Amino acid sequence: MNIDEEAGRSAAADGSGASVWVADDDRSIRWVLEKALERAGLSARMFASAAEVLEALATEQPRVLVSDIRMPGTSGIGLLQEVKRRAPELPVIIMTAYSDLESAVSAFQGGAFEYLTKPFDVDKAIALVRRALDEGAPRREPAEEAVALPEILGQAPAMQEVFRAIGRLSQSSATVLLTGESGSGKEVVARALHRHSTRAAGPFIALNTAAIPRDLLESELFGHERGAFTGAQATRRGRFEQAEGGTLFLDEIGDMPADLQTRLLRVLSDGFFYRVGGQQPIKADARVIAATHQDLEGLVRAGRFREDLFHRLNVIRLRLPPLRERREDIPLLARHFLARSAKELGVEPKRLTEEALLFLSQLPLPGNVRQLENLCHWLTVLAPAQSIRVEDLPAELRAGTVGAAGIPITVAADVAPGRAAIGADGASPFAAIGAGAPQVAPGDWRLTLRAEVRKRLEAGESSLMDELARDFETVVIGTVLDALHGRRIDAAARLGLGRNTITRKIRELNLEHSD
Repeated sequence: MNIDEEAGRSAAADGSGASVWVADDDRSIRWVLEKALERAGLSARMFASAAEVLEALATEQPRVLVSDIRMPGTSGIGLLQEVKRRAPELPVIIMTAYSDLESAVSAFQGGAFEYLTKPFDVDKAIALVRRALDEGAPRREPAEEAVALPEILGQAPAMQEVFRAIGRLSQSSATVLLTGESGSGKEVVARALHRHSTRAAGPFIALNTAAIPRDLLESELFGHERGAFTGAQATRRGRFEQAEGGTLFLDEIGDMPADLQTRLLRVLSDGFFYRVGGQQPIKADARVIAATHQDLEGLVRAGRFREDLFHRLNVIRLRLPPLRERREDIPLLARHFLARSAKELGVEPKRLTEEALLFLSQLPLPGNVRQLENLCHWLTVLAPAQSIRVEDLPAELRAGTVGAAGIPITVAADVAPGRAAIGADGASPFAAIGAGAPQVAPGDWRLTLRAEVRKRLEAGESSLMDELARDFETVVIGTVLDALHGRRIDAAARLGLGRNTITRKIRELNLEHSD
């Protein structure tokens, strides 16, 4: 028995020898794909036209269909549409030598799994077929039940403190100052404070003071009388009046101009305000919640924010944690945002693999929850499959965690090495990948190594151990030599190597250092 036959039998034994159909009027393409699929242990069936595929579909069904886009008779797009009508879950890979925009759009609108341009790398094509097989495989886990999610998600201790504060404030109308980095969810918390307050029946009015031009902000906040200035053709109620009986949320309060700080202080102190150009005082009946990502105490010291206004706003301060302080919430949030994006777009929700969740959980995500939400929307639209892997994430995110020459860069140090984050039920929310695989905490370099191994495997590389071992030694020895300014004797001692050994390694690895 030769190696290919043995691989084919092994693949058939573990279920990977699934049927793959290829439709292409080009005999050479059919021949190349048939041989490559057979070498990969996958059973293949070739068709010269869409009509042949549709005839065969009447009695059987493949696990994956690979089809050319331009064939005599029914086109690949027409075949895709008919296949999706008969077998909606069947993954279809569209091939074309004409990589024009219209073809790509038509393919994806028709529900194609992926779009493969000719000429293609055979190993990558086989890797894509394997992925389609994985995607189309029957799921063993039960479908998740649709449940109503809470307005704010979070199991991390830092978020539990926020929840407790919202609960304690539910019977109070005190002014609240929300602090936290951009994208940490300050407006979401402000809305929750409103919904769980005695003013919940009233309106919630939000105003971003940094988004309104200075010359319009006063009118926006307090309103104006007719004729108060050029263009004021009618009396207009400001945000304070619109929020009567409810809550006024002033976002980015640190950017408020000095003259308006004075007017806001007067409203908070006296409870009355005047419209621009008005003569009659108007009672302010709105609870004020202010928010900022800036250091207000620092602005006070710099003379850019009124100290008395700061103390008026700082009655109750609530700090929202950045996402890096609540990494155990990232899987929960990501699933929620993927489900919400899918609902908005009217598509099936996609899911992140455990490896992708681990990868996300080690990223810095400086944009916090907002950045994660935007990423999930991007994935819903652009990820090629329902199951999202690390390689499906935006290139800039993946590049941010691996430096030149594939050297891992630690991007998160919030979790001690060797320890996994613990969820509310006491179990790690990051399950081990594969039977017997070690658990990996967010920020662990082994996660990046695992992703690199998988990428090389799918690219069809061989001699992985030799290549990775050489890369590992190059990084470790090179880093130690750099840190010790090239002192070989000291480096050998720190590495636990003999002097002759490190000299030989430096020569073999082409590391240019000297004593």
